[in-house]
This record gives sequence, structure tokens and C-alpha cells, in this order.
Amino acid sequence: MKKNMSSTDRIIRVILAVVMAILYFTGTVTGTVGIVMLVLGGVFVLTSLISFCPLYAIFGISTCKTS
Repeated sequence: MKKNMSSTDRIIRVILAVVMAILYFTGTVTGTVGIVMLVLGGVFVLTSLISFCPLYAIFGISTCKTS
């Protein structure tokens, strides 16, 4: 897998994942929407850790700077 995410993109995804987790675990968002947000946050963290987003690859997007 070729990296297709920049550091800024990764940081934004982690921040969004943390916000989603906080909203879920504080009970602000519950039910199906809360579970979907929690799963989406997990995907954000996973893609941030490996610096690869499958949707970016499908659409040919890359936020990495080319050298």
C-alpha cells in the first residue's frame, strides 16, 4: 500500500475520532447513530495509523506531498 494521507489529514481524522468517541461515551449521541459514529471513528484511527485511505485510492486522491 502506497501512503496517500498527509500528516494534517491524519491529525484531523484522529481529532474527529476522539470527538466522536467522547460524544458516544458521554451519552450525547446514542442508539444506532452513536454506534455508526463509533465505528466510523475507529476507521478514522485505523486509516490514520497506516496512512492509507481506501476511498482516496479508489478516487485517485492523495494528500501526500510528492517528492
